[in-house]
Amino acid sequence: MISTVTVTVPATTANLGPGFDCLGAALTLSNRFRFSLLPPGEKGVRITAIGAEAERVTTDASNLVYQAFSKVYERLKQLPPPVHIEIQLGVPLARGLGSSATAIAGGLVGANALAGSPLSQAEIIHMAIAIEGHPDNVVPALIGGCCLAATGIDHAWEMCEIPWHTDVVPIAAIPAFELSTKMARQVLPTTYSRADAIFNVAHLGLLLRGLETGNGAWLRVAMQDRLHQPYRQTLIPGYESVQVAAMKAGAHGMVISGAGPTLLALAEPHLAMAVSDAIATAWAVQDFAVQVHVLQIDPKGAIARVVTDEEPQIDLPST
Repeated sequence: MISTVTVTVPATTANLGPGFDCLGAALTLSNRFRFSLLPPGEKGVRITAIGAEAERVTTDASNLVYQAFSKVYERLKQLPPPVHIEIQLGVPLARGLGSSATAIAGGLVGANALAGSPLSQAEIIHMAIAIEGHPDNVVPALIGGCCLAATGIDHAWEMCEIPWHTDVVPIAAIPAFELSTKMARQVLPTTYSRADAIFNVAHLGLLLRGLETGNGAWLRVAMQDRLHQPYRQTLIPGYESVQVAAMKAGAHGMVISGAGPTLLALAEPHLAMAVSDAIATAWAVQDFAVQVHVLQIDPKGAIARVVTDEEPQIDLPST
């Protein structure tokens, strides 16, 4: 019998400029969730959290990890077992790095593993999208890499893995203030012109080829956007000066990660530290702290580590 499951889920960056609400990539930052069955006689859920901002994590049944955990048992027409959930935070909250997606993915994968993995990866992905509302964060959080999601004629989701060249290095600049997804969506227009739609379609196509080939000239053009960044950048103090500094240091471009306020630059490996330093310097004049991380693309996504009553720990895929 499985008694404990530990799930490690990567942070994600979504949109990547013109890929609004459909493109995302997993990064080498992560949250970790440990699910342990409570002893006989105990009921409900017990939640503890450690790490930066751990005091802000809800510790009752409204916690998003537990909500996702419970959805699996609801799908299986079972009551969720009494469980202790330990959360180790490595992804900043409300910064545009998919912290909510890690909670959803962690809860779904953890519950599925504890239940003996009755649900397929495809079922877990569709449940995650239904909870989150859109695919750009939860899909790469679950399967890793860079992913494009689209709906078919029957409204079912199709996921496409996008090759990401090793010469394209992601650099995440995380400021010490929050920007809620709700606020970031409120500043967006309700309609767009045909010209803006065509602009984004063309630039998304070029971005996909740029990521695959590492072609810097293509990436410098491709990371432009007209659907969300021109409106959201007004919510991020110092955005323009940081962008100018990153480009002068050799970045291919800079975009808002998810809904922000984290900014993501792409650069060649030998320029990554120079771009990181330039961003940190440019943002140093603001009245908030900034952390800048030179990262990589996480290729695996959510990984479940299972402990049974009789066997040592083993690694299992997220299905």
